[in-house]
Amino acid sequence: MYENILFEISDSVATIKLNRPQVYNALSTSLINEITAAMEVASTNEAIRVIIITGEGDKAFCSGADLKSGLDGGLTSLGDSLRKNYNPMIKAIRNVEKPVICRMNGIAAGAGMSLALACDMIIANKDAYMSELFVGIGLMPDAGSMYFLPRIVGMQKAFELCSTGRKIYMDEALSLGLVTNVVPYEKLDETINELTSYYKNAPTKAIGLMKKVLNQSFNSSIEEILEYEADNQDALGKTYDFAEGVMSFLQKRTPIFKGK
Repeated sequence: MYENILFEISDSVATIKLNRPQVYNALSTSLINEITAAMEVASTNEAIRVIIITGEGDKAFCSGADLKSGLDGGLTSLGDSLRKNYNPMIKAIRNVEKPVICRMNGIAAGAGMSLALACDMIIANKDAYMSELFVGIGLMPDAGSMYFLPRIVGMQKAFELCSTGRKIYMDEALSLGLVTNVVPYEKLDETINELTSYYKNAPTKAIGLMKKVLNQSFNSSIEEILEYEADNQDALGKTYDFAEGVMSFLQKRTPIFKGK
């Protein structure tokens, strides 16, 4: 079914691995569409409670668009390519009401950096770097970078990173808040496993709605956010996990959440 990714579901965890190491996991149209399709499967499968996106090998998470592959056959513009391919992929990651963890095994450049930033958390190989390298070919960042960057690092730093395209090594990325944690490559899986062990046993509905409301936070007034909180808290008050959480608190035991 998939030719450009490895897609695995194991013990409530879905792993999407970009599998084009010969081109540093560069994004072809087929690869983008396979990521989107896998995200849709992970979104609708209730058994899946956490999603990991990573790349094959220890060199590159994703080096950005595969310039050699050109545009999708029926498209005539870069804008059309974004609307048809890249944008649905980014929206699928942001809209899924489950935690998405980027296992940034290597460099994340161009649209590969956008892909990483779209995830809820980034655990990065300390030898990796990030770069908004679009300016080097006369383009502006896309696939969501212009949305994510100023929200994370502020407007002036976002402008600098976009307009220079310079490499951002992991110490700086961590200090800027671009990544969640930085570890040696050999510790990457151990760190990811610790996170997934938490999230696959967490109240998934609550975490999903946290993500949904956080997505609205920069585009809403305080009055609107208060109402979003009230509406979504009302929905969570009717879930199994809320009842279990209250009961476990009263019984002084660890809750057993089912993500329902």
